[in-house]
Amino acid sequence: MESFSPLSAAIGGSLIGLAAAVLWLGNGRIAGISGIFGQLLPPAQTVVWRLVFLVALIAATFVAAKLLPGLGVGGNVRAILVDAPAAWGVPTPIWLAIAGLLVGVGTKLGNGCTSGHGVCGLARLSLRSLVAVLVFFGVAIVTVTVTGVV
Repeated sequence: MESFSPLSAAIGGSLIGLAAAVLWLGNGRIAGISGIFGQLLPPAQTVVWRLVFLVALIAATFVAAKLLPGLGVGGNVRAILVDAPAAWGVPTPIWLAIAGLLVGVGTKLGNGCTSGHGVCGLARLSLRSLVAVLVFFGVAIVTVTVTGVV
């Protein structure tokens, strides 16, 4: 976190909010990534816009990473995945797979993810989303404390 920049954070947050607003105004849908992705398998009746949204999300990330390799990490340093804590003896790919599965289970239990609850739900003043975000942050704080990985 030594490379935090309020300007890049404000621009990134504004772009996330803009994307959520465009999806809401253009399609009447909440920009909850887990819900958008989760309805692909088994396919819902509204597969096309979900695929377009997810492909655009991934493509924009790829383009930004190629055009601005140091964005978010500071200077000319390239972003890399965090290694698993060595003391735990778990290889990083296994660590990431377990983390991904836990995130999937959590979003299913919480009826949404950080984008759905944190961006869209809080903007709609949803009490359920406020509770979910408080739980997300609480678990994140405990996770960083236990693993020592920031």
